[in-house]
Amino acid sequence: MKKPAKAQSETAFDQVQKFYQFMNSNKLEVIEFSKDDTYIKLVRKHSAAVHQIPVFAPGAMATAAAPAGKAAPAARPAPAAHSGETIKAPMSGIFYRAPSPSSPPYVREGDTVKEGQVICVIEAMKVFNEIKAEFDCVIEKVLQENGKPAEPNGDLFLVKR
Repeated sequence: MKKPAKAQSETAFDQVQKFYQFMNSNKLEVIEFSKDDTYIKLVRKHSAAVHQIPVFAPGAMATAAAPAGKAAPAARPAPAAHSGETIKAPMSGIFYRAPSPSSPPYVREGDTVKEGQVICVIEAMKVFNEIKAEFDCVIEKVLQENGKPAEPNGDLFLVKR
């Protein structure tokens, strides 16, 4: 007598859902899975923002090459140097001052910030990464425009310790 075979038609969504349930039941902050060409990473964010679960399908991480015969886009001019200490972006992505468009910004110019306080988020690959102050300071000026790309080590805030 043959054993009944497991359902081979399990979708990627079903797999992600199982990992998500496992993550919740074990109170994990991050879970990663990799097998063959499949890579799944789930990250829990504790904020009022909507939880998003990125799923990376096989081949999704391939990079597109520029078509032959086309020149690379011109580099942007270097931003003006700011006198004083700045908080820099730890990664590239889209800079947001608030957790949602209808929410107030995390910090405003003139605000006193404590070490570990969330000051903005940077969206990278559909994951919203909270950026926290590394030291106590006062926000003197917001240097990055809301909703615009931030570069790694790009200045976000001019601060005073």
